[in-house]
Amino acid sequence: MPDFMIYGANGYTGSLIAEESALRGMCPLLAGRNADKLAALADKLGLEYRAFGLNEPVAVDEGLRGVRLVLHCAGPFNQTSKPMADACLRMKIHYLDITGEEEVFETLAARNAEARAAGVVLLPGVGFDVVPSDCLAAHLKRQLPTATRLALGYQGATQMSRGTALTVLESLPLGGVVREHGVLRRVPAAWKTRLIDFGNGTTKAITIPWGDVATAFYSTGIPNIEVYMAAPWGTRVAARLNRHFGWLLGVKLIHAWLKRRIQTGPPGPTEAQRRNNRCFLWGEATDEAGHKAISRLQTPDGYDLTVATSLAAVARILDDTVAPGFQTPALAFGPDFIVDIAGVSQWEIASDDKTPAERANKL
Repeated sequence: MPDFMIYGANGYTGSLIAEESALRGMCPLLAGRNADKLAALADKLGLEYRAFGLNEPVAVDEGLRGVRLVLHCAGPFNQTSKPMADACLRMKIHYLDITGEEEVFETLAARNAEARAAGVVLLPGVGFDVVPSDCLAAHLKRQLPTATRLALGYQGATQMSRGTALTVLESLPLGGVVREHGVLRRVPAAWKTRLIDFGNGTTKAITIPWGDVATAFYSTGIPNIEVYMAAPWGTRVAARLNRHFGWLLGVKLIHAWLKRRIQTGPPGPTEAQRRNNRCFLWGEATDEAGHKAISRLQTPDGYDLTVATSLAAVARILDDTVAPGFQTPALAFGPDFIVDIAGVSQWEIASDDKTPAERANKL
């Protein structure tokens, strides 16, 4: 019997993870709702599969029978995470997912005591959302333990998968979110704009509702967190227009039309597109005395990175090296988990990473 299950294995990211796990000699149980697509993938990879939905708890429990860990890859996670996490807690099975949705992190964090009592690891966000940025946050906290403010940012140019696009569609009307004084706060889309040097010159970036506004708080204890995405002029304008016209996305006919457009589009970036793409991450921690720590990181394409980090997380959890309860990637594996992944650069400390006293001494 396989040790772990990939649920949503027939989706774009799930299939990439399934294919890589087979190449590594791992034997996951493939699962999801579409029996025909699962059967074809399982036959191609020489793996077993189970088809079941998440609507009936009894069916989910039966579908999970015999596995130790679920890697949940079927979004939107604000709809699918709860029934899967409920079943994992009932069945005492470790739960991992690849979400980047802050409300999912918050919901699972609230179940920490329940998970500890069940001996279950709840570890959402083991993909590009949010492994590199979460580890970057913990690394900055390590550099500046007195930090009270954290800004994170990323730059990348890859096509979204259908699943990611559908998740974005669902979240657009909600605007943005930041953390202030330890509490999540809803703000307008593109609430702030700032110049960020990701290592290749400064570019304008806007605030986004990235999952780190949730996870970085648990990983570092820093109470004020903002996350930015490098955005060209057109994206910045569109984000600001969403403040005034975002309500249109809630109109059923418009929402349904956009959903159909996404579902009939390409499943995600091609292998060549992923291979030629790099992602750049930046982070800045500051404290009340004006001390500052800045660091950067480069990674492979986000989808390829998700494959690598999720399988690395699965292996570590199956080795029983992580304590039960709610975890973030940095809490579970430490800040340097990300730099141990193939194709990821080592930490780059920015040249302006100096305290005011250090700058004065240099002058």
